[in-house]
Amino acid sequence: MDTGNQSIESEFVLLGLGNSWNIQVLLFLIFMIIYLMTLTGNIAVIVLIILDSQLHSPMYFLLANLSFVDMWLSSVTTPKMISDFLREDKTISFGGCMCQILFVHFIGAGEMVLLVVMAYDRYVAICKPLHYYSIMSLPRCIGLVVIAWTAGFVHSMSQLVVIMKLPFCGPRKIDSFFCDIPLVTKLACIDSYNLDILINVDCGLVAVTCFVLLLISYTYILLTVRQSSKTGASKALSTCTAHITVVVIFFVPCIFIYVWPLNITWLDKFLAVFYAIFVPLLNPAIYTLRNKEMKNAVKRFRSYFLYSKENT
Repeated sequence: MDTGNQSIESEFVLLGLGNSWNIQVLLFLIFMIIYLMTLTGNIAVIVLIILDSQLHSPMYFLLANLSFVDMWLSSVTTPKMISDFLREDKTISFGGCMCQILFVHFIGAGEMVLLVVMAYDRYVAICKPLHYYSIMSLPRCIGLVVIAWTAGFVHSMSQLVVIMKLPFCGPRKIDSFFCDIPLVTKLACIDSYNLDILINVDCGLVAVTCFVLLLISYTYILLTVRQSSKTGASKALSTCTAHITVVVIFFVPCIFIYVWPLNITWLDKFLAVFYAIFVPLLNPAIYTLRNKEMKNAVKRFRSYFLYSKENT
């Protein structure tokens, strides 16, 4: 039997998050609202940074890119999940499944590297303030963002090339709301133990490397803050708090899903939902609510909008 052709023609069944129709309708409403809030929040951050000239700095250029990434991270899996809540037949084609794996890891790894770039930006701003704009020039910022996207693409392709060659000849039921590598490899006809180790090493290399670089950056920042004045220390810490919060809520689910899997079904589903749905929503909220300049920009935009409305 040609197992390769069988893999290409197959469909996978997504078991989703619940069996009860009432629960699925409730989840449909909840996640639809969250998804719309995620899109609205991230688009609002991007538009605000583009329109407000006082936010035209390297830090906010990178923040706009983070919002763009978060918007797409949520869009890879959430629309499919929302539509499946109202369907009895929750299936996804082999090509659709591979596309989800590709883009989840492409965007996820890209965001990890982008968070490292943002930490480097804060390191330069706090530790080398006199050279900040010369070091973090626009061409360099664009180059760092391109590196983040390139790293994400290379990582995702290295995963996809391995997964696409697997033969699938057993029950094609995925106990989640989207296709992900640890769940798909369990359905392969071959022993996937060595493959799982290889994938964990690949994911761990990206996640752990980025996490270590983040720790180094923030360690240097904290050491510099200790030697500065109280006013400077307070301002520096308030600037970095939002970044550290985002790093924690992004990396913790990734570590327990890909690097150190716990193999507890309900916990894996919770972490997957948190990573794919809540993290892209929390990021714009954290940066706007904890960032004084962003809050001032919102006030300026609101005042301009009300003034324009009064004069029409």
